[in-house]
Amino acid sequence: MSVGSVVLPTDPGVAMLHVEGVSKRFGGVQALSEVGLSIAPGSVHGLIGPNGAGKTTFFNVITGLVLADKGRFELSGLRYKPSAVHKVAQAGIARTFQNIRLFADMSVLDNVRVGRHVRTRVGWWQALLRTRAFKREESAIAGDAMALLDFVGLADQAHRTARTLSYGDQRRLEIARALATEPRLLALDEPAAGMNATEKVALRELIERIRAQGRTILLIEHDVKLVMGLCDRVTVLDQGRLIAEGTPAEVQCNQAVIEAYLGSAAQATHAP
Repeated sequence: MSVGSVVLPTDPGVAMLHVEGVSKRFGGVQALSEVGLSIAPGSVHGLIGPNGAGKTTFFNVITGLVLADKGRFELSGLRYKPSAVHKVAQAGIARTFQNIRLFADMSVLDNVRVGRHVRTRVGWWQALLRTRAFKREESAIAGDAMALLDFVGLADQAHRTARTLSYGDQRRLEIARALATEPRLLALDEPAAGMNATEKVALRELIERIRAQGRTILLIEHDVKLVMGLCDRVTVLDQGRLIAEGTPAEVQCNQAVIEAYLGSAAQATHAP
């Protein structure tokens, strides 16, 4: 794997991710009702909405953490069933989490190596016997992991324990681990949550470098300014339904979005 190489989609005319008719009910609560989106290859697509809009549930359904009651899912034009997180990762979707989920007591390098093992080819018996093929693959995995750490700016901290990293560096490590799986789609769950202004600038620069490789990114984020300045298109949910989809400029001018999302924030700002 070459981190600096450009990732070319198989067919630029086919959506990298196409989802339609997704519904999900939790007991008496209809969390999602016939929701869908389509993400172009090589783009950054934002998913936003007010609290309780259903965006986290939708994100979790796409990535296999929550089973949909119904829906159609396609990745690069091929059907996939998000029935489990590991199966979704094998299909080509890697995700991060709003609450960072690293192997806290492992080294920074080993965290990325774990992600890379999704694409290993040697069998368990070769690992047990430590065959030449196993050793070659492990060497390649370590090299790929170091290249990714260099890409996200953590190469000089490779041998530190993950828990000792700063908050912003832990976010970048989680992204490096996701990239190690060689995803077709990188799904980022509120990567700017808890970050200060300086860390957000660094995060935006990293996402732009990832996009420059030709990779496709789905971004769920509460920071509207970050979304509008970074995303090519934006999907907006409210109360489990799709209320708008378009370019950032189009979404910002959409009356339903203003009332459901931006409008509520404005009213709060002017409240006595």
